[in-house]
This record gives sequence, C-alpha cells and structure tokens, in this order.
Amino acid sequence: MAKGTSHHRPDGLPLRLRHRGLRPTRQRLALAQLLFASGNRHVTAEDLHQEARTAGVRVSLATVYNALHQFTAAGLLRSVTVEGSRSYFDTNTLDHHHFYCEEDGRLVDIDGTAIRVAGLPAPPNGSSVERVEVIVRLKTK
Repeated sequence: MAKGTSHHRPDGLPLRLRHRGLRPTRQRLALAQLLFASGNRHVTAEDLHQEARTAGVRVSLATVYNALHQFTAAGLLRSVTVEGSRSYFDTNTLDHHHFYCEEDGRLVDIDGTAIRVAGLPAPPNGSSVERVEVIVRLKTK
C-alpha cells in the first residue's frame, strides 16, 4: 500500500474520525463503516458485534462497546437508554425523539419538532438543560 493511501479512502471516515479526536484504527474504521454506510439507524452493541462478525471483522464485544462509547463521546452517535440495561446507539445526532416498540425492541425516530415539552422545571444550580428526549412506548393492540 502506498504511503498515505489509508487516509484517502473515498468514504472519508478516517478524516471524520480524526476531526473528532479519534485515531482511525482498523477496528474503528470497520465499525464506523458498518454504522454509517446506510443512513440513520439504531443499533445495540450486540447487533453491531454480530454485523461485524458476519462481515468478517474480527472484533470483540468489549471493543465494540468501547468504540460505540468513544463515538458517542466524540459526538458521532447518541446513546438512547430505553430500559436500565438496554441501550441503543443512534447515528442521527440531530434533536429528535423516539417511538419504542416494546414487542420487538425497535426504535423509530420522531421529528424533534413533532413533540412540544412544556413546564420543564428549572435545573438545579450549576447545571443547564442539554436536551430533552422523549421516548413514546408502543404496544400492539
């Protein structure tokens, strides 16, 4: 491989990761490719780990968790916790809300302007509201 070739991939992922302060390692690039190649989506670490294995990417579940948390801290993903132990990672980082389908565990985006939240209490001293996230839980009739 020619010197610098890995930094000129057509998908721009190495540069995107570098701009967010992340070194574009082989595993991060492979996971980012899986995450961002097909538009906005919601994944669990387990889902992404299985996708990586299916795609022939050798990566541990712990590495997947670490990468997802690093991507989230860098602003590339949002973490959405639906239940105490069930977290999703959302590639859509714009302000929006979610429908949560309780039967199949699916998250569906709701436009951020579709829900108005009124009557928020003042935050405690020394803090400010970063964002408000609404999760509407659905159950099949």
